[in-house]
Amino acid sequence: MKLIKDGHVIDPANSLDDIMDILIVNDKISKIEKNIDANVECEIINAKGLKVFPGLIDMHVHLREPGFEHKETIQTGLAAAAKGGFTTVACMPNTKPAIDDRTIVEALDRKARGAKVNLKVIGAATKNIDSDQLTEMGDMKEAGIVAISNDGKPVKNAYITRRVLEYAKKFDLILIEHCEDESMANGGFIHEGYYSTILGLKGIPRESEDLIVARDIALAKMTGGKVHIAHMSSKNSVQLVREAKIKGINVTAEVTSQHLVLTDQVVESFDTSTKINPPFRSEDDREALLAGIIDGTIDLIVTDHAPHARWEKEVEYAYAPFGVVGLETSLSLMYTKFVKTGIISYNTLVEKMANNPGRIFKLGGELKIGADADITIFDPNKEWVVNPDVFYSMGRNTPFKGWNLEGEVVHTIVKGDFALKDGKVI
Repeated sequence: MKLIKDGHVIDPANSLDDIMDILIVNDKISKIEKNIDANVECEIINAKGLKVFPGLIDMHVHLREPGFEHKETIQTGLAAAAKGGFTTVACMPNTKPAIDDRTIVEALDRKARGAKVNLKVIGAATKNIDSDQLTEMGDMKEAGIVAISNDGKPVKNAYITRRVLEYAKKFDLILIEHCEDESMANGGFIHEGYYSTILGLKGIPRESEDLIVARDIALAKMTGGKVHIAHMSSKNSVQLVREAKIKGINVTAEVTSQHLVLTDQVVESFDTSTKINPPFRSEDDREALLAGIIDGTIDLIVTDHAPHARWEKEVEYAYAPFGVVGLETSLSLMYTKFVKTGIISYNTLVEKMANNPGRIFKLGGELKIGADADITIFDPNKEWVVNPDVFYSMGRNTPFKGWNLEGEVVHTIVKGDFALKDGKVI
């Protein structure tokens, strides 16, 4: 048994926002009350001055296994998740081979057994990610997938997307869509605008995202299927999703913590850790994304954790792969930039990083009696400097190197056991 004492418990899904205790018996939450008496068998966790959240859930990570273990492994990725306060992460299927049949899903499940953080698997929508052939989604769902996606690429065309949505609907699976018209992107690698012009780098217009968002919203309406827009970056896409929700169409959306903070101006450094897809866009886009978080248009904050080997990023900007790591910085970044400054509340933070992913993808994300004891304990008073050399992730490709951040995860508890204790991964 564990007893979390005197923490500020915050869970808007259950109207919790007070100094309370939480009793954990085995792997479940047994009580949430004020002044719970400690049993002689209890391990006491002193949470005075700390914030106690439902365990954070990240629905968009790349753990690179199988096939790219030189970038990340399940073991190192889940350690990074624990350090960042995430009790559950969902891995994308653009591996080698792609996660496109039940045998690979089952292999990943076996690989993650005994891990301290919950691993959920997202299956490919079409075979080998980039084909016209639909995967056996029902078979993969039986094996444990929680959604489908071809992340890294959009589903190939409107006809195939329609069929994917119709088939996925039979199994109550959500399509997580990477929205990028590849013909419009045309090999670009930063936002098309002022900085692409002055730096002489090939740009990707925001309309490359908008076209696929509009397409998929129309197809969700047509089929009744569920679409989740991945890593939004465009102000126009935010408005498209806002209007779709008003019409009652089955669409949800996410934004990464890095897109909420940075703009294409950071590319002036030519640091390849700023190369990401979709690219960092203009200040107008960033402000629209933040507005979408505040008004509820955007449902989730994710990391799109995408590690690469150091040598892969140590090349000319045009030749570097897309992607940044984020599991170990996301929560502190959101607290430093938006919660501490009063731009968003703790309640909004918890909704976007725990409640909503848990509700939409049926993964929990709440503090309530009988629920799995997945809990994140956060110290808002700690300060630290981002040093990628000490990351638990194998990836060092962060645009936040050297940043001073406030707030740090102290404990990550998964099913009643410590995954992170006193800031150290177990």
